[in-house]
Parts: sequence; C-alpha cells; structure tokens
Amino acid sequence: MDLDLTSEQELVRETVRAFARNRVAPVAEELDRESRFPYELVAELGELGLMGLPIPEEYDGAGGDTVSYALAVEELTRIDSSV
Repeated sequence: MDLDLTSEQELVRETVRAFARNRVAPVAEELDRESRFPYELVAELGELGLMGLPIPEEYDGAGGDTVSYALAVEELTRIDSSV
C-alpha cells in the first residue's frame, strides 16, 4: 500500500498552508477577540476552489479526494479552527 501523497494532494496542502500563514494567521487573534466570523477569508477560500473541494465535479465542485480535504482542514485548523 502506497501512503505517499499524490502531487495534487501536495499542491492542496501547500496552497492551504500558505493561505493559512499569509491570510489567516495575521487576523486570527483579532477574529477571536471580536468574536467575528471571517466571511472575507471564506470567500477567498472559495475563489481558490477550496470550498468545493470534497464536492464531485458533476455538482460543480472541485472533485477532490478525502485525503486532500483532510489536508486542507488540517492546515487551516493548525492556524485557526474557526475558518
């Protein structure tokens, strides 16, 4: 059994990791302090195609696999679980 990530999974992980570091981390404390939902960040995730990651392409999703979705969630929650 091959447990290595595919190139697509690596790309998802690196994309979300960079987004979390560059866009989420700088405002995470402020969002928490103000009890504010990050609508603007969620919109940006949508623009990156990540909101539809686990949705099949036939329903206008990204058609990503479960591992890619889990990697995206892991990278976001590493910085801020409210996003």
